[in-house]
Amino acid sequence: MRILGLDVGERRIGVALSDPLGLTAQPLTVLERRNPTADLQTLCGLVAKHGVERVVLGLPLSLRGTRGPAAQRMEDFGRRLEAAAEIPVHFMDERLTTVQGERLLREMATAPRKRKQVIDRVAAQLILQQYLDMEGHGP
Repeated sequence: MRILGLDVGERRIGVALSDPLGLTAQPLTVLERRNPTADLQTLCGLVAKHGVERVVLGLPLSLRGTRGPAAQRMEDFGRRLEAAAEIPVHFMDERLTTVQGERLLREMATAPRKRKQVIDRVAAQLILQQYLDMEGHGP
């Protein structure tokens, strides 16, 4: 079962994909946001292309774990995606995934300019892997 992981930002959407067994997450791509309709169409295309059965969407909770306006917007986006793709959308706390991704890329000696190009994919990968591990799918 393939699962798509998303890190949705204001300007970009980081996308990760699980392996067919749902054990590991790999970064897939970064989508430049255009408008809500086009974003949903592009994501539905990825769902169809990769045979995705579920989507995990990063939920931007506050550091205290509370839902604010950003989390509400993401929940709204998730409901629209669920309706458009006709598959379940689950939410995963994304607090600090970008920070973790930055740290990982620094440890891998990734050049700062290159980090900006891949951080959204890496954040999506971390969100998805956390979900897989929590659900008992991961290593």
